[in-house]
Amino acid sequence: MKLLSVNIGRPRSNPWKGLGLTGIDKRPVTGPVAVVAPGRKGTGEVGLAGDRVYDVKHHGGPDQAVYAYAREDLDRWEAGLGRPLANGVFGENLTTSGLDVNGALVGERWRVGPDVVLEVSCPRIPCGTFQGWLEREGWIKEFTRAAVPGAYLRVVEPGDIRADDPVEIVYRPDHDVTVALAFRAFTLEPDLLPRLLAADALPEEGKEVARRRTTR
Repeated sequence: MKLLSVNIGRPRSNPWKGLGLTGIDKRPVTGPVAVVAPGRKGTGEVGLAGDRVYDVKHHGGPDQAVYAYAREDLDRWEAGLGRPLANGVFGENLTTSGLDVNGALVGERWRVGPDVVLEVSCPRIPCGTFQGWLEREGWIKEFTRAAVPGAYLRVVEPGDIRADDPVEIVYRPDHDVTVALAFRAFTLEPDLLPRLLAADALPEEGKEVARRRTTR
């Protein structure tokens, strides 16, 4: 298990249907990238040095410090879409190889390189910006049906990372709430929401959604 690339980006114009600026355009970089825990959500801060988000209301902050997506899933999308998909094209900071990102448990911890430890927090939920970036009508529904969303990560231990760094799973919590299950619960299968409360590491806003479903 390793990083194929580390991808960062600054907000750029996305002209598709007037969507304006977006930080989704992540591109691989060479050399080490510093990883730190960002400040509160709403500031635009994220975990990788040189990276930013534009939609600060919905992105960034400690629970969405880093976004990981598996190259294996990109390859499947590439075949289905009939177009090449470069590392970083889904807006991911980390493009991984050999790691089951969607099967990761919420609260699972990964050591990346010698120093950095990241914790799986929640799945990525697709938005109009993502659809516009790919310039594909119906992409939100298509991506949602596939239920391979990739994972947002918190920074537990800071440090530097770079392409080809090994990834090691150093902790797995004692529950069955995977990234894929959480995604299905938040999107097409809300009956699964009560199960998410077993995952202590789920962001508080996700827990609140699950609690509301549980108390109905």
